Amino acid sequence: MEQLDLTGSIFGILSVVIFLGAYALVVMEETTHMRKSKPVMLAAGLIWTLIGLAYASHGLSEVAHEKAVHVVEEYGELLLFLLVAITYVNTMEERRVFDALRAKLVGLGLSYRKLFFLTGFLSFLLSGVLDNLTTALVMGAVVMAVGRSAPKFVTLSCISTVVAANAGGAFTPFGDITTLMVWQKGKIEFFEFFVLFIPSLLNWLVPAVIMSFAIPHESPAATDDKGAMKPGGAGVVWLFAATIVTAVSFKNFLALPPAMGMMLGLGYLQIFSYFLTMTGHKRRDEELVLDSFKQFERVEWDTLLFFFGIIFAVGGLGVLGYLDMVSVALYQGLGPTAANTILGLLSAVVDNIPLMFAVLTMDPVMSHGEWLLITLTCGVGGSILSIGSAAGVALMGQARGQYTFSGHLKWAWAIALGYFAAIGAHLLINAQHF
Repeated sequence: MEQLDLTGSIFGILSVVIFLGAYALVVMEETTHMRKSKPVMLAAGLIWTLIGLAYASHGLSEVAHEKAVHVVEEYGELLLFLLVAITYVNTMEERRVFDALRAKLVGLGLSYRKLFFLTGFLSFLLSGVLDNLTTALVMGAVVMAVGRSAPKFVTLSCISTVVAANAGGAFTPFGDITTLMVWQKGKIEFFEFFVLFIPSLLNWLVPAVIMSFAIPHESPAATDDKGAMKPGGAGVVWLFAATIVTAVSFKNFLALPPAMGMMLGLGYLQIFSYFLTMTGHKRRDEELVLDSFKQFERVEWDTLLFFFGIIFAVGGLGVLGYLDMVSVALYQGLGPTAANTILGLLSAVVDNIPLMFAVLTMDPVMSHGEWLLITLTCGVGGSILSIGSAAGVALMGQARGQYTFSGHLKWAWAIALGYFAAIGAHLLINAQHF
């Protein structure tokens, strides 16, 4: 397929200016109170307008159309997958599954130091199944419930939770949007992600051990909060597990998009909610009633539309020729290992989704080990700053005044040590993949 190099044209330069302006507004979301999806959606539309004009002027409108359809297909698969996953998480929240987990942990009677490691490790494991944002919010609520009288414990545990949630999301296809994108693109197969388990664990464990020395030695006061699940909560958890198995099976055994398997899993939930609701009406038990469409309505559309804008805008910059230019400078100029390490560090400032989409669009020639490396670094690099990941930004809002940018920044050096320890572990343990 023919592609024009428009990097030096007025179309290309205007597109870069539009993208940078939109991204500046995303960064200033807290100040402007403008939802992050709005500027990037506008930017994406304007960039593709310029692409359409540029290609039309060269008589290549059909080429522009084919490139746009390719991006639509990529976003469509991601959208369907996320819609189902988020609906399941919303349903588990409505059935009080997370409340039950929180009450269980609070009632264990452990010391602050043991709770620090337990909440961090659970964040690491949960993030591999849920996502880093949901995991951070759930475990953040646990941390704040346990540490009401120990602000230092709350601050350090929130930092640990963010690092663990991002690290745990890096070794499974479901843990982060970036790993999902890599899996759906076919760069790494489902079970191949798990070779990143030890490097990801070290990414959290190194700073966690360092920070643990600052945790108070006391234990929190006991609580009698039982936090019981609503009826059907366990069923929703099992159906979510079955949905994940279905999605994996669709890709591995049927060579079909995993999003189709997820949509089948949504069907599981819809039928389950029907029978649960019918039973609730018969017994006149409102707690049994489950309206799955209401959980679907609670999907965070600002986030999904933000993904749309980013994917289309970055895809547009690729069509204009900028990603090829960056690929040559980074991957050919510095080499893939250095490039992947730098991009991971950059994700502490720039959202990891456009970075990963840019890498996938550039599609540099590199070994399987290097694709695993960029998956790792793009997933965990955002932990170095609190603003570097959705988990950190969300938890700053939830634990306002207790978990702050400056509080996280004090421990950035320890988190950076974990980042480089993870890279070193991957280069050593997974050397056969390079």
